[in-house]
Amino acid sequence: MSSPAVIKTPTNSLSAQLRQIGLRALESGLDDFLARATKNRWSPHQMFEQLVHMETEERSRRSMERRLRLSGIKRFKPMADFDWAWPSHIERDVIERALTLDFLSEARNLVLVGRNGLGKTMIAQNVCHAAVLAGYSVLFRSAAALLEDLHRHTLEGRRRRLRTYANVGLLCIDEVAYLSYDDKAADLLYEVINRRYERKPVILTTNRAFKEWNEVFPNATCIATLLDRLLHHADVTVIEGESYRVRESEQETAARRKKK
Repeated sequence: MSSPAVIKTPTNSLSAQLRQIGLRALESGLDDFLARATKNRWSPHQMFEQLVHMETEERSRRSMERRLRLSGIKRFKPMADFDWAWPSHIERDVIERALTLDFLSEARNLVLVGRNGLGKTMIAQNVCHAAVLAGYSVLFRSAAALLEDLHRHTLEGRRRRLRTYANVGLLCIDEVAYLSYDDKAADLLYEVINRRYERKPVILTTNRAFKEWNEVFPNATCIATLLDRLLHHADVTVIEGESYRVRESEQETAARRKKK
């Protein structure tokens, strides 16, 4: 009687197999893991504990990197570089409380008002970055980019984008009122704010007082309702003073002149 045929299957390297089943941390550090296990004489139970710990940390790291990449926060200066003494008026306690992220669980909004160059965007970026590190999904968009994104989609595509803006853990809309928009833009901004109302927090920065928003969105009929939704549950803080960027530019110019 002939022996049964042996079915041969293609074999992959152990690293490839680990990658295939999603054990990325072990795949990249397999030799080191086995060396530590041997040196420390881990029991099978200890090996599984270490494996789970490695994979949990690696997946947490990849998740954070992905959320940070998708957030659109980009490069920014840390709050350690913020010159609290430069603005002539700033509510430091409000900003530092926002950096603790306590407003997120309360679905409160944070609105930063002030002229250009006083650090509103920098503060918003730092709060958003802290939220990413804390595990929240975050989208940081300028008002112009957000409205352009909604404008250019078809009706169905716009609905999908509105759902995205409505459901992300934290949405920051930067530089509202820096440009003038048509009444349709106001309607779209209202849709975003309304869908998040009492559900999800918004950070919004603007260089214009709210009474001037009718000039930014001329002929829009929803401004009063938009502001009502935005400010109902919100910490609004006004930053006053001269532009810090102008100051930096003057200091750089003075430094260059001294070198000549």
